[in-house]
Amino acid sequence: WMKTKKQADEKIQPLTRGLISGSDISEQAVQASKTNLMGIPHGNQVIVEKTDFREIPELENRIIVTNPPYGIRMGTKINLDELYKSLGDFLKQKSKGSTAYIYFGDRKFIKQIGLKPSWKIPIKTGGLDGRLVKYEMY
Repeated sequence: WMKTKKQADEKIQPLTRGLISGSDISEQAVQASKTNLMGIPHGNQVIVEKTDFREIPELENRIIVTNPPYGIRMGTKINLDELYKSLGDFLKQKSKGSTAYIYFGDRKFIKQIGLKPSWKIPIKTGGLDGRLVKYEMY
């Protein structure tokens, strides 16, 4: 096993700082991400910041992957319908040329985005019957 792992590790390519970045509105989630990144090669090259997606100026010509809240284990009450509508507006207005992959833990929020999906894939995780949905922004 160690020989195979060493061979695989030797093939890891350097990562340009900021090529991969992420954000969350929760400081706790940001810190958890940073801790997890410390355990992988070049994890220190990934930028993770506490930011509300609505404050990001633009994400054009990018690949966007997100797992927005869906009402389970949140601890705070927010208007999820409005959050998903805002996410859809953000993608339409600030993400031209991007491809977005969104995991919906609750399928009822797919329509709140207000975009036509390229595809939907069922994914069961943690007992949830969710969907991974792809959106292409033009």
